Amino acid sequence: MFRKLLLSAIVIVIGHTLSAQSPTFNLIFQDNFKGEEIDTASWSKIPRGRSDWNRHMSSDSSLYKVENDMLTLYGRVNEDSTLNDTAPYITGGVYTKGKKMIVYGKVEVSAKFKDAQGTWPAIWMLPMDERWPYGGEIDIMEHLNYDTFIYQTIHTNYTYNLGQKENPPSHGVAPINPGEFNVYGVELLPDKIVFYVNGVETFMYPKIEGLQDELQYPFGEAPFYLLIDMQIGGDWVGQPNPEDYPSWMEIDWIKMYELVE
Repeated sequence: MFRKLLLSAIVIVIGHTLSAQSPTFNLIFQDNFKGEEIDTASWSKIPRGRSDWNRHMSSDSSLYKVENDMLTLYGRVNEDSTLNDTAPYITGGVYTKGKKMIVYGKVEVSAKFKDAQGTWPAIWMLPMDERWPYGGEIDIMEHLNYDTFIYQTIHTNYTYNLGQKENPPSHGVAPINPGEFNVYGVELLPDKIVFYVNGVETFMYPKIEGLQDELQYPFGEAPFYLLIDMQIGGDWVGQPNPEDYPSWMEIDWIKMYELVE
């Protein structure tokens, strides 16, 4: 009897300890993609840039579809001369920049994608009005080609310019259910960033107390916004095979929470 009581007491203590350590979040934004149009109060189309990830971005309507409670973003060969666009491929992407953002909190996205050689769908976060990589970058999910896993990565001045990618490790990989919806999540906390796939913790990046370089953990200053986009080609993913296209990413829903202090 004493042993049973002791075990019960231990379980209760552990439960209270874990509960006390678990952060509390408040839902501040959710999109289930009802209707037939992107909600422009929450999302903007990502403009084209010069980097590998955004050099094929386009606002062409053929790359965006809201239907059956789903947002679909496409990547395709650019064969439409009426676009007056010389890019060999065009891709769709949306972000919440200046509209829906968090400093500390949690983000979850339910998504699946059609694999293709050279395709690079991503779900990630950037800070407002901060020069890269000093403000940080949080890659919740990046998928390459036909891989059965995804990459989850932190970029900062410490990891990129100073090359400190292993102290602590700044990246991890996680298996997914290929061809199915998976829930990709991240928690931004004062002392760590925790990544999840389907509710299971897959990678954690901690703040190192006392480190001389304060940019090892530049999180907690600027608010971060969410990006969801198709990407094609580049040094990392390799050359695309045009026979594999069009490709796409379907987003079932997204949720954004703020940390309750």
